[in-house]
Amino acid sequence: MTAPDGFAVCFSGHRQKKLPSEPLQRVLQSILLDEIQTAIRDGASIFYSGLATGIDLMAAETVLTQRLLHPQIRLIGVKPFAKQNESLSGALAARCQTVETAADQVICISPHYHRGCYRLRNQYMIDHSERLIAVVSDMHSGTGQTIRMAQKRGISLRIIDIKQLESLLLPEAQAQSAFETPTIRKEF
Repeated sequence: MTAPDGFAVCFSGHRQKKLPSEPLQRVLQSILLDEIQTAIRDGASIFYSGLATGIDLMAAETVLTQRLLHPQIRLIGVKPFAKQNESLSGALAARCQTVETAADQVICISPHYHRGCYRLRNQYMIDHSERLIAVVSDMHSGTGQTIRMAQKRGISLRIIDIKQLESLLLPEAQAQSAFETPTIRKEF
C-alpha cells in the first residue's frame, strides 16, 4: 500500500529480551519518537509494524500516540502468522491486543506459522515502504536481514545502533570507548 498523500515507513528491531535495560529503553523510546516525528514532518502517512514484542510494539504505540496529533497518519500491522502473539499473557498481551485493535489495518502473511514467515513479513513491509527505521545491536538477526533487504531495494534507512547508545550512556562502556566518537543514528 503506497501512501496516497505521502510515503510509507516500516520498523524493524529486536524483541524485548535483546533490548537494553529500562533506563536505556526510555532513551531509545525518545530517539524512536524523534524518528517518527521526523518521518511525519517529511511527509510519511503510513507506518507498518510487525506487531511483535520489543521495538515493533514500542514503535506502534508511538505511532498511535502521534496519530492523536496527526490524524492523517495510519498504522498498519503486518503479522507473520495469525496467532503470532497468542502465547503472551498479562500486561504484554494486553498491550499487543490494544495496538492490534487500534491499528487501521492488520495484514496477516500466513494463517499458520511456518519456517520463513517472519522473513516474508519483513519483505512485505520493505516492499511497501520508502523508509525503514531500524533499531539494531546484532546484524546477524532478523533485523539485520531486514536492513539488508532495504539496502537491496534502495529505500531510505534510519538505523539506531543500540551498542553505540550503550557506549554513550553506560559508564563502563564509556571507559572502553573513550577514544571513539560513536554515532547512534545513521541515515543512508
